[in-house]
Amino acid sequence: MSRRTGLATVPRRLAATGLLVATTAVTLVYQSAPSSVRLVGDVLRGGRAALHEGELPSGVTVFSNEYPGVANLAPDLIGALRAAAADAGAEGIEFRVNSGWRSREYQNRLLRAAVAKHGSTQAAARFVATADTSAHVTGNAVDLGSDAAAWLSAHGAAYGLCQIYRNEPWHYELRPEAIERGCPAMYPDPAHDPRMWQ
Repeated sequence: MSRRTGLATVPRRLAATGLLVATTAVTLVYQSAPSSVRLVGDVLRGGRAALHEGELPSGVTVFSNEYPGVANLAPDLIGALRAAAADAGAEGIEFRVNSGWRSREYQNRLLRAAVAKHGSTQAAARFVATADTSAHVTGNAVDLGSDAAAWLSAHGAAYGLCQIYRNEPWHYELRPEAIERGCPAMYPDPAHDPRMWQ
């Protein structure tokens, strides 16, 4: 192959490379656009559109407003979480959210799965609340990753963020009075929480 022939193919190679780069860029922009959250959710959840019901992919933080599971949290709760996350971030701790707000449908699915796993509604109540009693459905509870939960176990009261159940070290709710009085005693599990007895 002569040098002249090799040079003649350069524009075609660059055009092909440019097309590949442009296609990749369009794909990334499309997948990150808010209108495509459902599409990405379908892929993440095996074809089910679940993100709009509150399910979250891994890596979501308290600052990820593009996900309803974060965006639908109560304003005071998300404010406290973000303040704590900013301070924890100075120590290299990231506040990842495993679960936040949930639709009633999503909560009901979790409850059905817990009943199937534990054998009865009574046994499942130690782990999953009904849609009528769940603090997740009202946007008043968040389940955090282990690093954030460990950090909050030591510092959460200063932000009004308290672990509520002894068997769920990841589950936090806002208790503003904790800023001055400390977090209240934990319930052994959700079945002991009077709010669940409705």
